[in-house]
Amino acid sequence: MNKWSCRLAPVATLAQATMDRTVPGGFKFPAARLFGVVRSLKIVISLLLLAGVVKEGWAVALQEDQKTGGRLTHVSLEQLGNIEVTTASKEPVKATRTPAAIYVVTQEDMRRSGATSIPEVLRLVPGVEVARIDADTWSLGVRGFGSSLSRSVLVLIDGRTVYTPLFAGVFWQVQDTLLEDIERIEVVRGPGATIWGANAVNAVINIITKSAKDTHGTLVSAGGGNKDQGFGGFRYGAGAGAGKSFNYRVYGKAFTRGPEFHPDRKQFDDWRMGQTGFRADWDLHTRDKLTLQGDLYKGDAGQRVGIATNSPPFMTNVEQNAELAGGNLLGGWKRVLGAASDLQLQAYYDRTNRKQSNFAETRDTFDIDFIHRLTLPGRQDFLCGLGARLSSGNVTQVVPTVVFTPNHYTDKLYSAFVQDEFPIAGNQLWLTIGSKFLHNNYSGFDAQPSARLLWTPSPRQTLWAAVTRAVRTPSRLEEDFQLTGVLIPNPLTFFRIVGDRKFFSEQLIGYETGYRSLVGPRFFLDIATFYNKYDHLLSLEPGAPFSENSPPPPHLVVPFFFRNGMLGTTTGVEIAPDWTPTRWWRLRGSYSYLHIDLKARAGSLDRTTASSTEGSSPHHQVVIQSSLDLPKNLEFDQTYRYVSALPAQLVGGYGTADVRLGWHPTEHCELSFVGQNLFQPHHAEFGGDPGPLVGIKRSVYAKVTWRR
Repeated sequence: MNKWSCRLAPVATLAQATMDRTVPGGFKFPAARLFGVVRSLKIVISLLLLAGVVKEGWAVALQEDQKTGGRLTHVSLEQLGNIEVTTASKEPVKATRTPAAIYVVTQEDMRRSGATSIPEVLRLVPGVEVARIDADTWSLGVRGFGSSLSRSVLVLIDGRTVYTPLFAGVFWQVQDTLLEDIERIEVVRGPGATIWGANAVNAVINIITKSAKDTHGTLVSAGGGNKDQGFGGFRYGAGAGAGKSFNYRVYGKAFTRGPEFHPDRKQFDDWRMGQTGFRADWDLHTRDKLTLQGDLYKGDAGQRVGIATNSPPFMTNVEQNAELAGGNLLGGWKRVLGAASDLQLQAYYDRTNRKQSNFAETRDTFDIDFIHRLTLPGRQDFLCGLGARLSSGNVTQVVPTVVFTPNHYTDKLYSAFVQDEFPIAGNQLWLTIGSKFLHNNYSGFDAQPSARLLWTPSPRQTLWAAVTRAVRTPSRLEEDFQLTGVLIPNPLTFFRIVGDRKFFSEQLIGYETGYRSLVGPRFFLDIATFYNKYDHLLSLEPGAPFSENSPPPPHLVVPFFFRNGMLGTTTGVEIAPDWTPTRWWRLRGSYSYLHIDLKARAGSLDRTTASSTEGSSPHHQVVIQSSLDLPKNLEFDQTYRYVSALPAQLVGGYGTADVRLGWHPTEHCELSFVGQNLFQPHHAEFGGDPGPLVGIKRSVYAKVTWRR
C-alpha cells in the first residue's frame, strides 16, 4: 500500500491540477510573499490617526451642519444588535438573541463599502474567505474549504437555494441583483443544517431583498472605471389599493468588466451581464401576505479551460466565453394565526443554462417548503416543516474527455424538520433542540440534529453554545462524472477520474461557543469560537492501471475514484468589534484565525487532498473599516484587508485597501468615487485558471445615483 502511495502521489497531484482546469473550483501549490503587510498597516494606521488629529476641527464644523451630523447614528449599536434576523430559525429573532455565529451586513454597510458584487460585500464578514481568481470568478469559503464553488456553504436569495447539485456548489457569476434593493445579508457561520438541511455545513448565506413597500419611487445609477468599465441600473416602485396594500417594483441592471492582469498577456476573462426582475407584495388583510417575484439574466464570462484530447498535443488551453442565462419565479404566502403562531408556504422554479467550452448544462429546479410555528405551554416556541425539491439537469457532452453518464438525471430531495425553543431559567437561559430529516437519491436517509443554549446574564450580554451535526450530500460530480487527461505522452498514459456511485455524504459534528456584549453605548463586541470534526471527506483514490485500445492510439489508463477517505478537524476564533468614538465616525473590524488539520483515513492512498485543502485557506484574516461623515454632506470610507499566505495556491500573504469618497449635493443625488486594491498595481489572491496566476488589478470607478 505504501509503495502504491509513493508511486501514485505525483499522478494524483497532476490529476487534481487537471481537474482544477476543467471543473470549477480547485487547487494549486506553494510560494510565499510577506513584505507589503507592514507598509500596508502603516498606511491604514496613518489614515486612522489622521481622522483623530482633525477630530476637533471636524466636530466644530459638524455642529453647524445638522444634516451631516449624526448620519452614522441614525441606527445605534444597540438598535443594530436588535435587528431581526431569520436565517437561524426561519422566523424573526433579534440578532443578539440568536444562539449562533451570525453577522448582518446592512444596506448601509454595502453602500459605503463601494462593493459592486455580492462576493465583494461578503469580504466584510468575519470568518468568510473571499478571494478573486480572475475578473469573473471567486473562491469563497467559510471557516476553511475555500474553492470557486463554495462547497459546504448554502447560499440563498430570499429563501431560494442557488446551490447546484451538478458540482455541489455555487456559480457566483450568476448570483446577482440590484445591490440597492438588498435589505441585508445574514451570514450564519457554522452548520445550519437543522433548519436548512443538506449542504448547510460550514455556513448559510442568506441574501434578503427589501419588501416592495420600501422601494417606492425611482432609482437610477450609472458609473464606470478602468476595471468596472461600465455599469448601470434602474428601479421603479409604487403602491396601490386601500392603504397601499399592493406594492410592486421592477428593476434592471447591466455591466461590463475588463480583464485582470495576466503575465502571459492572454486577456481572456472579460465579463458582461444583464439582468431584470420584479417583486410584488400583497397585504390581503391583517392575517395574510403574498409575495411574487422573479428574475431573468443573460451574459457571458470569459474563461480559460484545459481540455484533454486523444491526439497530440493531448492537452489544450481553450480561451472562450461561457454563455450564461437563466431565470426564476418565487411565490410565498404567510398567514398569521396568533401573536406567536403562523403558517408559511414558499415555492419556486429556477432555470439555469450554462455552456462552456468543455460542457453544457440546462437545469430546472422545483422547490416547495412549508413551515408552521406555534406556541406551546411553558412558553415553548415550536417550529416544524416539510420540503421537497426536484432538480432536473440535462448535460450536453461537448468534448469526449469530459462526460456525465447518464446525460439526464433528476436529483430528488425530501425533508422534514422540528425545532423547539424553551426557557430553562426565566428569561435568561434558553435551550433550542431540533433536527432535520432528509432523503436524497444518492446517499439515502440522513438526520441532522442540533442543541443550542442561550444565556443572557444581562440585557446587554449574550453567551451561547451549540452542538450540531451536518452533512454535504453527493453531487453528480462525485457520482456520474468522468474526466480524462494525459499523464505522460511516451509511452502514452492517461489518468481518468471516475465517479462510480460509491461516494456518500460528508459528515460534520460542530462545537461552537460565542459571546456578545454591548460594552457601552458606543462599543459592541462579538466573539465566536469553534471546533469542527469532519469525517468521510472527499478523496481521490487510485485504482489498478489498465490498457485501452479505443479511442486510438492504444494507451494505458490510471484510474482515480471519488471516495470518502479523508477526516480531520478545524479550529478557530472570530472577533468582531464595532466602535463609534464620535457621532460622525464609526470603526469596525474583525480578526479571524483558522487552523485545519486533515489526514487520510486508514486504507486511503490519497496523499494530496489534505495538503491542498489546508493550504487553500488563510490562517489569519484582518479587516478594518473606518466610516467618516464629513461636513457639506461628504462621506469618507476606508477598508483595509490582510490575508495570510495560501501555500497550495502559490499565493503569499497580502494587505490591500479600498477607499470611497461620497457626496450628496442634493437630497436626491449621490456621487461616489471608489478606489479598490490600492496598495499594489496588482496582486494574486487565488489559483484555479490554467497558466500563471492572475493578478487582481488596482481599480477606480465613479458612480452617480439619483433617487426620487
